[in-house]
Amino acid sequence: MKRLVLIAGATLIAAVVWCGLVFLGFSEGWGRKPIAASPEPEAFISAARSQIADEGVGNLAMALIEDGAVVGDDYVSADAPVGPQTLFQVASLSKWLTAWGVMNLVEDGRIDLDAPVATYLTRWRLPDSPFDEDGVTVRRLLSHTAGLGDGLGYGGFTSPDEVQSLEESLTQARDASPGADGATRVVAEPGSGWNYSGGGYTLLQLIVEEVSGQAFADYMQAEVFQPLGMNDTTFDFDEASRRDLAQSFTLSGATEPLRRYTALGAASLFTSAGDMARFVAAQAPASPEPDAVLSAQTRAAMRTPQASQLGVDIWGLGVMLYAPNGRGDFIIGHDGNNEPAINTAVRLDPATGDGIVVLETGGDLTASRLASEWVYWKTGNIDAVMFLMQAKAMIVWMLAGSGLILLTGVVAGWRLRRRR
Repeated sequence: MKRLVLIAGATLIAAVVWCGLVFLGFSEGWGRKPIAASPEPEAFISAARSQIADEGVGNLAMALIEDGAVVGDDYVSADAPVGPQTLFQVASLSKWLTAWGVMNLVEDGRIDLDAPVATYLTRWRLPDSPFDEDGVTVRRLLSHTAGLGDGLGYGGFTSPDEVQSLEESLTQARDASPGADGATRVVAEPGSGWNYSGGGYTLLQLIVEEVSGQAFADYMQAEVFQPLGMNDTTFDFDEASRRDLAQSFTLSGATEPLRRYTALGAASLFTSAGDMARFVAAQAPASPEPDAVLSAQTRAAMRTPQASQLGVDIWGLGVMLYAPNGRGDFIIGHDGNNEPAINTAVRLDPATGDGIVVLETGGDLTASRLASEWVYWKTGNIDAVMFLMQAKAMIVWMLAGSGLILLTGVVAGWRLRRRR
């Protein structure tokens, strides 16, 4: 009996060790090769082109940035050509720019990061809940730690007549993505954990309007985009429609009209690869105008970890912390993914001014995959999005190995009993 217990214990320990090794292997990139063997930008662009061709997209614009300057780019189109000034609707990548608008008001002393958001609201208020509403602060909205449980997710509207007011959308968004609650409300103790909330950024959009006294799109144009020279960037759907606007494609390749949103700050920025490269360059150490909108101190504060998952720092103030950059800081940025087939991704190493911009329509993961490949190519670290994309394969390896270990343990126990 004692030997059977030892076999069972050894089997359990071996399965746990196996799962731990698999987790480490996937998180550390054991056995993984960079997308390009050479550190030269041309090598990455060439390898990226091959991946784009293999995966197939409708439209894609990519810019590779070194020391704040574009050193390579590539453009793919299924129909009308796209270029560095073509506007893409960029989904949740919008949140990073929205965070800059909020932090501009923080720098001006008009918003206190740690004051209850109710301080700034007159047009709408959070629904009553059993949790401490005073704990819902701007800091926590920016970092998705305010205890909101909407899971939003906005699908947008096909007609301008359908678009809700901000107050209506916060109360119950009619364009909530499938499976999303649609109501912006507190469902957990603020500060108790991380839970991604599109509704939190719609609430930040309302706060910007309340504090600035301007429409959100107008405020962002005057206070963020114009100072940064982002002339091809807007939250105004009608303005974007008058520009060189990338066609929207479904995953099957059919064209589909772009959608309108109430939740501009969460999901509906229009920008170009050229303008996002300027945004990255504005955060480079060698930027000629480093404080055009936000000071270096504020930008550093935005990279300070505010939330973690599985013990790993993942979120700052409006930016995702993708991976360590090897210099005591993080590769930062944001991704966007929305219907019908929009995927966007930006990565930036603030220590060097190196980065990548990928804007895509007609595909669901190519932009994020290329941006994550760039992180590994640059740092040798697996970024958070790449880890999530590998999660299914990781679980398969864990289950397969654990199953084999369990089977071996069962066979060993059976043979022991037969001998006895």
